[in-house]
Amino acid sequence: MSKLKAGVVGAGAFGRIHARKYAEDARVQFVGVFDPDDERAGQLADTHGAKAFNTLDALLAEIDIITIASPPSLHAGAALPALKAGKHALIEKPLATDAKAGAELVRVATEKRLVLACGHQERLVFEAMGLLDTPEKPTLIESVREGPWTGRSADVSVTLDLTVHDLDLALKILGVKADRVEAKARAEHGKAADEIEARIGLGATQTVFTSSRIASERRRTMRAVYPSGEVKIDFLARTFENTTSFPLNAAFAETRIGSDPLGANVAAFIDAVLGVGPRPVVTGEEALAVLELALAVDKASGFPSHS
Repeated sequence: MSKLKAGVVGAGAFGRIHARKYAEDARVQFVGVFDPDDERAGQLADTHGAKAFNTLDALLAEIDIITIASPPSLHAGAALPALKAGKHALIEKPLATDAKAGAELVRVATEKRLVLACGHQERLVFEAMGLLDTPEKPTLIESVREGPWTGRSADVSVTLDLTVHDLDLALKILGVKADRVEAKARAEHGKAADEIEARIGLGATQTVFTSSRIASERRRTMRAVYPSGEVKIDFLARTFENTTSFPLNAAFAETRIGSDPLGANVAAFIDAVLGVGPRPVVTGEEALAVLELALAVDKASGFPSHS
């Protein structure tokens, strides 16, 4: 069987990881990368014996599948021509930065019967823990996702940068739409919020999402309160406390998907393209729902989603 030919848009931190995952997969030939920074693109291409392309169109002409790992505000601009050219696409989160563009990506992928996936790979951490199959739904979710300023993803709000991870987790485990969105925020480095607290009603569940990229230290936690107890997760330490009766996997960080969720996400994308897997980890439709909720949070805060 001939190998899938893969390319990456964006030679930054995430682009480098995706390129490595493609290069390591025996089913794939990593063809090359496009990035406006020629030097950075060349370095990544040389690492894997691949090619640095001068244009997106030139890259698209030689591949079957693509990862979009450019800055968030550029996701849709690269993904749409890729899909129109018949290429299966994995887009790092967020899917896009406005709902209309996100919906167009989903429409084109559906029309052309292409796999459209998104990089909300925290969902695989929940899968490894066993939190996607609990017999109860939480009545309260409190998440904190904070860190110091790095300048990364500064083209969008902290909501589209960080909060989207936890919004996806909440939507996945609850399976309902938001009926109430309240938010307060502040900005330090641009027009878009750098710190936000959102309170969202998701059916019978109340949720509080706190995100900051101007905090003094990194924190990644979630507390889920169930009728029978609580689960407290520390995503940085890769540990959790569980007072429920759910048989959660304390060794989740040692499992294949728990130890490398991004790699597992890429592998599931490839599986879906080859038809040996039913679907990607996060579909375009699911990523669009996360995007729409994130944009509603920014709207409620009074801050724009773009800097």
